[in-house]
Amino acid sequence: MTHDVTNQVPPLTGHDVSADRALLEGLAREGADWATGELHQLGVLAGSARAQEWGRLANDNPPVLRTHDRYGNRIDEVEFHPAWHELMSVAVANGMHAAPWMSARPGAHVARAAKFFVWSQVEAGHGCPISMTYAAVAALRHSPALRAEWEPLLASRTYDFGLRPAADKRGVLAGMAMTEKQGGSDVRAGTTRAEPLADGSFAITGHKWFNSAPMCDVFLVLAQAPGGLSCFLLPRVLPDGSRNAIRLMRLKDKLGNHSNASAEVEYEHAVAFLVGEEGRGVRTIIEMVNMTRLDCVIGSAAGMRYGLAQAIHHAGHRRAFGKELLDQPLMRNVLADLTLESEAATTLMLRLAGATDRAVRGDAAEGLFRRAALAAAKYWVCKRGPAHAAETLECLGGNGYVEESQMPRLFRESPLNGVWEGSGNVAALDLMRVLTREPEAMEAFFAEVALAGDGRVADAAERAQKTIASAGETDARRVAEEMALVLQASLLVRHAPAAVADAFCASRLAGDWGRAFGTLPGGLDLSAVLNRSVVMDRSVVLNRSGGTAR
Repeated sequence: MTHDVTNQVPPLTGHDVSADRALLEGLAREGADWATGELHQLGVLAGSARAQEWGRLANDNPPVLRTHDRYGNRIDEVEFHPAWHELMSVAVANGMHAAPWMSARPGAHVARAAKFFVWSQVEAGHGCPISMTYAAVAALRHSPALRAEWEPLLASRTYDFGLRPAADKRGVLAGMAMTEKQGGSDVRAGTTRAEPLADGSFAITGHKWFNSAPMCDVFLVLAQAPGGLSCFLLPRVLPDGSRNAIRLMRLKDKLGNHSNASAEVEYEHAVAFLVGEEGRGVRTIIEMVNMTRLDCVIGSAAGMRYGLAQAIHHAGHRRAFGKELLDQPLMRNVLADLTLESEAATTLMLRLAGATDRAVRGDAAEGLFRRAALAAAKYWVCKRGPAHAAETLECLGGNGYVEESQMPRLFRESPLNGVWEGSGNVAALDLMRVLTREPEAMEAFFAEVALAGDGRVADAAERAQKTIASAGETDARRVAEEMALVLQASLLVRHAPAAVADAFCASRLAGDWGRAFGTLPGGLDLSAVLNRSVVMDRSVVLNRSGGTAR
């Protein structure tokens, strides 16, 4: 033998991904502790070598577009690796798509959010069609007849891949197409046309620059009808079995999200059905967008948790300069800081899931709170994702920069949720519109913050309200940041251990914090903070040295 392999970290596998204190505590707090057993079963599968291999294979073998069959007939199909279908089957069987809409059980949307959080840590790309299928139902409720026809299939727990008439399938998936070449986020600039037909349907003609998950069975599409911009339901296959006139022009070559297909599409008099009122397309489809924005927050929080778990695991096994990395004071500061960011994101996303569940069931106050809180969270949590991913990758050193570690995949994926469903500017400006046009939503937001009963949080809330009072459009990002931080602080003060809340307030609210992770101020109980990020059942951090930041 030329050498022995030593001081290499074993793979993080064979664990329960759901064994996350912030996640389990929030699940119970938001009314879904009845799903704890299901979540643990999913978490064990998510931590298995088998599931992790599915994630790797789905990304190493991206989808392929087949525009024509061997005889020259147009088919416009997307071909996936079998690992993709395994991931999708688990997601659908566990109700991460539209299943909560068919459940009368309080907390169904919270349970779904927790499962989405856990399973996204296996592989994030397949969450796109799962998320859109979940969100589509919110828009379809503007059209009772379409809802009655499609909701049972969208909520089915059977994954039935392939292009066939919906009546012949045991379950269907939904996608969305809003963005055009000339418009981007300005969807009102769209030029796709919708012409009314004699039977009450519409013929759609135009081009979409991004069609998310083009392999789905049905899509919500924006198009210009005679009465103005409207929302339509557009199936891939018509009831008679013929393919609708949807042409997949090419798949996007993306930075990340390699397992999932995104396409440019053209419609040539494709048949579609009006959803909601003609001319009110944005108001209709925004119901779907707000649900997928929640999933952007969940997905970013999941990425943070995954990266943190890998970093903690690595630091607990890797030795440098005479001791394990987890015993190095500066590394402990970095890991504790990353833990704070992760727990704050997880706690916030569960609060939003709880507000969603209660709002769907008729709680108007929760709906008002969610309106402001979701916009702030979409901006801030998704904005923090890439920085968090970069730091967790760096915790693994050169090993984290190697594809085999899967950390580069996390890093490439991390900017997507910030872009998807409205970039940072769009989210921040949406929050400003809420604050100016819906003052009752702002009141509900700060009433929630005040529940902390904490002077540090109260002072930060007062500063945020002063910022809002004098803010113009150019200040929208600062407003979103301050509101998100003060809400996270309030939630942690109420629900996290004192050591976590104190460290968060001392750094994020008091300003005694640097510009990079690992700059927590002195005097904090880092052991108690780090113990929140334990990955396995055993504690790897609680009783170690270097318990305070220096």
